[in-house]
Amino acid sequence: MGGTVVSWSIKPCNSGSHTRPCTCSATRKLSPKLVIDQTEAAMVHRVAVIGAGASGLASVKACIEGGLEPVCFERGHDIGGVWNFRESLEPGRASVYRSLVANTSKEMMCFSDFPMPADYPNYLHHSQLLGYLRLYVQHFDLLRHIRFQTTVTRVAQRAGFPQSGQWDVVTVNASGEEEKHVFDAVLVCSGQFIYPSLPLSDFPGHEGFPGKCSHSWEYRDPEAYRGLRVLVVGIGNSGGDIAVEISRSAEMTFLSTRQGAWVISRMSHRGLPLDVAHITRFKQILMKLLPQRLINWLLERAVNQKYDHRFYGLQPKHRFLERTLLINDDLPGQLLKGRLLMKPDLKSFEGSGVIFEDGSVEDNIDAVIFCTGYNSGFSFLPPDLCEGPHGELALYKRLFPPSLLRPTLAILGLFQAKGPIMPLVEMQGRWAARVFAGLSFLPPKKKMLEVIESDRKRNSKSHSCHKSSSLMVHYIPYMDFMAQQVGVRPNLLRLLLTDPVLWAKALFGPCTPYQYRLTGPGHWTGARQAILTQWDRMAQPFRTRVVPEADSAPAYHFLPFLFVLGGITVATVYGAKLKLFL
Repeated sequence: MGGTVVSWSIKPCNSGSHTRPCTCSATRKLSPKLVIDQTEAAMVHRVAVIGAGASGLASVKACIEGGLEPVCFERGHDIGGVWNFRESLEPGRASVYRSLVANTSKEMMCFSDFPMPADYPNYLHHSQLLGYLRLYVQHFDLLRHIRFQTTVTRVAQRAGFPQSGQWDVVTVNASGEEEKHVFDAVLVCSGQFIYPSLPLSDFPGHEGFPGKCSHSWEYRDPEAYRGLRVLVVGIGNSGGDIAVEISRSAEMTFLSTRQGAWVISRMSHRGLPLDVAHITRFKQILMKLLPQRLINWLLERAVNQKYDHRFYGLQPKHRFLERTLLINDDLPGQLLKGRLLMKPDLKSFEGSGVIFEDGSVEDNIDAVIFCTGYNSGFSFLPPDLCEGPHGELALYKRLFPPSLLRPTLAILGLFQAKGPIMPLVEMQGRWAARVFAGLSFLPPKKKMLEVIESDRKRNSKSHSCHKSSSLMVHYIPYMDFMAQQVGVRPNLLRLLLTDPVLWAKALFGPCTPYQYRLTGPGHWTGARQAILTQWDRMAQPFRTRVVPEADSAPAYHFLPFLFVLGGITVATVYGAKLKLFL
């Protein structure tokens, strides 16, 4: 991988020389700590943060900004959560494979007041993301708030909770010693990719299968599958990545899918990162104005121009915008070369073979890898928090349990989004800190339950799976809603009148996280400059070779071409509309 992999020893910048928008303490000014009413300050002061991954680190910083005192408990010996690759598997911890590269680009997924280094590639290997988190921790001096090798085993409401809102938190350290704590609030940041869902009982005959059945949580690299016949079950992002990687060295690889998927590349038009090109406020407005059937038709037509999904066996039953897309740069190429074969849903095992729903059989399968997702669960939380219609953990705006008499517990990261995750969990932490401090207020329980059900029904129109419909959030609307609660939502009309250059960047350019540091609590004076220079940081990794300028030619040489092009454009109006989206 290109770019810079940052080690733990790197120190925060304290000089006046920078190759990116400066975020050092010499120039960055946070708003003063919020002044809290004394009665509220007595009620909420110490906050337990469970987990030191991206959401936990952002939450620690949000608590500090809000005048709260965070204590972060991390069961491992290091920060990073899912982005911290380990050779050995550890039950109860998230896991990634060796080659994992993020599906969201650096400018879209960074924290809102800390741009990634300009020389980082636009799509980061997990080691580089971990390096960025180390820089973040060092720069904002978060390490002193983290207690490593400390596992939270129990979180329970204290006696008198309706008045105090306090929690009993029980932890166990590396020596097995138990310790009890009292906290005024709790932020659960332990993630949702911990408990693998391995549905072997759904497939008759698996007991007699002589090969190995495993979950993607266990996968590290393709070496163990060299020369074998491998079946990968599930066409999510992990399933696509693993199937492609294994297919380069296996004898044959099969990818089984129940419904198919729309496959797109990380690279959009003109080579731009996919999310940079698509996640803009202007396109969000267009999506609301135009009929969804038309948008689906245009987008499906566009992706099928590159490779016909029906021809490649990828065609799903659902429309383009109705489900999460499969982001994969190489899967169609492996299908084209015959190194990977698409198969329908797995039905059963028969000896060393497998039978699919269409009746087809593949014999002599050596290994089956189930990329079938994860079960959400927090064994340390009170079971009475689960009061959804199907016994699930119901959360108001995917953050606050409505069952609590005092809103002093929030669960971060328990959602699915068509967009970058890190800015969303950062904003969740900022909102939760405001609620804990008594500076933002939640509606009554009845109203929260109504909103939860309304969101679920709206999402269920495009997501038949109840779990998916309850977890789905839409990036810009969700960010804007939370930002409104925090007081940091950008005012586009005011920007138009006071700073039209910035307004144009915010409306037509990518909706980067810096937009949520322009005003309000946690205002960062470098936010405007970060937005104006975001394209420079995207281009920086490519500036490794001087490219000669093309020779200019008299304009009249191009007149016949322009006339022809104009005629084609008028005749293909749908193509022009399509380019507006893509």
